[in-house]
Amino acid sequence: MARIRAPELPQHYAWLNTDRPLSLTDLKGRVVILDFWTYCCINCLHILPDLKYLEQKYRDCLTVIGVHSAKFDNEKETENIRQAILRYDIEHPVLVDSGFQVWQQYAVRAWPTLIVIDPEGYVIGAASGEGKRDRLDELIGKLVQEHRQKGTVNFQALSLKLEKQQHPLTSRLAFPGKVLADAESNLLFIADSGHHRLVVTSLSGDLKHGIGTGEAGLRDGRFDEAQFFAPQGIAFDRSQQILYVADTENHAIRQINLKQQTIETIAGTGKQSRVMRPHNGQALELALNSPWDLVKIDHFLFIAMAGSHQIWALDLNDGLIGTYAGTGAEACVDGSLDEATFAQPSGLATDGEELFVADSEGSTIRAVGLGENAQVRSICGSGDLFGFGDVDGQGEAVRLQHCLGVAYAGNHQLWIADTYNHKIKRVNTDSGDCQTILGDGLSGWLDGRGQTTRFAEPSGLSLAGEFLYIADTNNHAIRRVNLETLAVTTLSFPDLCAPDLCFPN
Repeated sequence: MARIRAPELPQHYAWLNTDRPLSLTDLKGRVVILDFWTYCCINCLHILPDLKYLEQKYRDCLTVIGVHSAKFDNEKETENIRQAILRYDIEHPVLVDSGFQVWQQYAVRAWPTLIVIDPEGYVIGAASGEGKRDRLDELIGKLVQEHRQKGTVNFQALSLKLEKQQHPLTSRLAFPGKVLADAESNLLFIADSGHHRLVVTSLSGDLKHGIGTGEAGLRDGRFDEAQFFAPQGIAFDRSQQILYVADTENHAIRQINLKQQTIETIAGTGKQSRVMRPHNGQALELALNSPWDLVKIDHFLFIAMAGSHQIWALDLNDGLIGTYAGTGAEACVDGSLDEATFAQPSGLATDGEELFVADSEGSTIRAVGLGENAQVRSICGSGDLFGFGDVDGQGEAVRLQHCLGVAYAGNHQLWIADTYNHKIKRVNTDSGDCQTILGDGLSGWLDGRGQTTRFAEPSGLSLAGEFLYIADTNNHAIRRVNLETLAVTTLSFPDLCAPDLCFPN
């Protein structure tokens, strides 16, 4: 069978995490993996630890190149891709595949797809989806051994100029993903996701606690010794002074006791589940799959399980956890809890009768019943994985773009973080009427009023009294909205330090 020479990589496209374009000719003598990805995609994020493992193991003879072939319009912008590289600590070169040229040359059909190229420049394998680390490890090992014997492998580390070296983060917060405001306690809880910690302040920004060391890890214990890994959603039990955290990249649910100032893991094993079908079991014995948001109702903690495209429930009384809704298939299908499907659910809210879900990959707002014969319905959005845009209106005519956050205001009003449109919208949960309230649709940082303001991929929302709090993720900021005047301001946290950097007041 004839070997297929790998098509050369375009030199005139944008490259990130390197100060020069890379060519396969330049990389001759090295094993090359092309990772076709798009930064919205949970499956693409799941394989990043596998790639990092392989990069470190074979650092003298392997080059991974991310080929970013964007799904959403917002992901086509080079600056937004740079922010994703910083957020997920990607340390290999990334080629911006404008117009899907490289995707088409390599006949790729799905995200993520990995193409393996041998040291002589020939394609010798391809794999789509997750869970391929062991197969890749074995293949690379064999390739290195074979080409060592042939004298065609080049053992020399590749020097790269990384984005985090050129654009180091120097902010108090780093990519905050979610926020929770509690008016009665005068407390604001921030998932400081990029710093792998939780921050607790007053509603006006006075520092109360920093929870976690700031280093990625999975460790229980005191506030100053515990570790998280890119935490996201938060739920608060005010009566018990207990905070629940979706510790996303640890695939775990953590419990924070504010009185005792301790953290313990209450669900998950620290490993990603590979089981997509509905199932249940003891919370600490069952692996989870990228839990992204939480909402507490009575003694149940509902979980947006983004990685398995499902809604889960944890019984806090008996420690049982399992699938509440969703088959595990990635789609937007309404119906019974057993029949319905979701597409990377990433935001949760409730009115006590239904869960409201930001179903991000379908760019749709869903509702999940909580009573007998509960059903899943769509409130607004196309219900199509590729039916995105920026259109106000009603029901299926509405177009959102990778919405990540929701907050319920009462009286059938639900606030939406329309993340990739850089807007905050509001929908009537009965009629499906959805309108833009904040943001002009351009990525930026601009306080002001109503639609004269700007955000950068806002991802989390929370209401407290007359204010709406916004986790403005790519601005590394928390914004506050006066709901009477729609005036938007940015909270300052003068006493807050980054894990390794403090700031003069």
